[in-house]
Amino acid sequence: MGYSTNFEESQHFSSTFNNFAKGLAHEIAQKCAIAGKHVLEIGCGKGEFLRELCLAGGATGLGIDPGYRADKGRNEDYGDIQMIVDFFGPDYQHLQADTVLCRHTLEHIGSVSTFVRLIRKMIGERTEDWVVFETPDAKRVLVESAFWDIYYEHCSYFSPGTHARLFRQEGFDVIDLELVYDDQYIVQYARPSAGPTAPSLPLEHDLEEMHRLAETFPARVRAVQDFWQERIRAAYAAGRRVVLWGGGSKAVSFLTTLQLGDEVWAAVDINPYKQGKFTPGTGHPVIAPSDLLDTPPDLVIVMNPIYLNEVAQSLNALGLRPEVIAV
Repeated sequence: MGYSTNFEESQHFSSTFNNFAKGLAHEIAQKCAIAGKHVLEIGCGKGEFLRELCLAGGATGLGIDPGYRADKGRNEDYGDIQMIVDFFGPDYQHLQADTVLCRHTLEHIGSVSTFVRLIRKMIGERTEDWVVFETPDAKRVLVESAFWDIYYEHCSYFSPGTHARLFRQEGFDVIDLELVYDDQYIVQYARPSAGPTAPSLPLEHDLEEMHRLAETFPARVRAVQDFWQERIRAAYAAGRRVVLWGGGSKAVSFLTTLQLGDEVWAAVDINPYKQGKFTPGTGHPVIAPSDLLDTPPDLVIVMNPIYLNEVAQSLNALGLRPEVIAV
């Protein structure tokens, strides 16, 4: 992967996601007591969450991301926030912060031990620092046979247990571990320790369950793939116009894995920076919701069920009444 300022990953155009992000920002601000302190976010994307967190908690912030881009109307600077457009690495181990934040970045890292070890080295002897990580939950992917959540940008996959064990072996004590966003994401709070620590939280004990899920995953995922291929191709054969709602990685994995072409007309995305582009691999157009007025869909497949209500409201506002289902 080559991450650059052309990379577009923001979910903050969704009211559903924004409500979640604001709630999480307030939780982190309170748990980590960031008022008057300094927050470092590694992999800050376009900086929306860092700004929300610092605003909620009255903190200063520094974000590091090779894909940061100062877009008008999305991330105008407010508060004491600075950005570094680069990858986090040894050149930045001199940085100091009271709270280190890293959301949806660890899964993009090849050598996770080296990455976490570098953060621990950066913290050094500061025992009161907080380290907060958020990562997709791979156990849910295995449980739901969610093949659309397996894609090339992710080098690693974590269950709550594997996530916590990684940090414990690299000199952190995991203080809290929770599942959020309809149990799709892992949020972990940790603090530096003098050495490895032992598991102490209920969600950490999942190794046997992960083994069982992995053993049955191939057969279960083939059945799910067969279901969606048959469902979509039957709709296309009947002359129904099919669109996906969501033009990001889930849609790309869904389309390429199922080898779908003309059977799907387009991918809808509310992020204006994705509209007018095309999905990698299959070349499906990514369009705005308003574009559906010219060519109304018959079947809308929502790429994340947590957005079902939001999508239904958007379609209703456009006066459209297609069949709406979620993966």
